[in-house]
Amino acid sequence: MRHSLIRKNLIALSLIAAFGALPVAQASAQDTSAKTQMKSDMHQMERATSDTWITTKVKSEFATTKGVDATDISVTTKHGHVTLSGTVSGDSEITAAKEVAMKVKGVKSVDTSGLKITGHAD
Repeated sequence: MRHSLIRKNLIALSLIAAFGALPVAQASAQDTSAKTQMKSDMHQMERATSDTWITTKVKSEFATTKGVDATDISVTTKHGHVTLSGTVSGDSEITAAKEVAMKVKGVKSVDTSGLKITGHAD
C-alpha cells in the first residue's frame, strides 16, 4: 500500500511538473521571439537613422562644395546606397557630386543616373 501511495504521488508530481512547465516553455519561446523581433526593429531603426544621416551629410557637403549646385540635386539613401537625381550643368558637376558623396562615411555606392544635364555650360 505504501508503494502504491508513493507511486500515485510520483505520478501526480510528474503530471504537475510536465503541465506546469508548458506555460513556462511557451513564455520562454514567446520571450525569445519578442527579443528577436525587438533586435530586428532596432536594426531597422538604426539603418534608417544611418541612411537619414548619410542623406543629410551628402546634402550639406554639396552646399559647401564649389561646382556642385545643391539646390538642383536631390539625394536619397537606402542601406548606404545613395541615389542622386535632378539637374546639373554638365558632366563635371556629375563627377564632382559623385566624388563628394562617395567621401561621406557609410556610403557604399552612388547612382548618378537620375542626374540630367541642362543647357547651362560647365
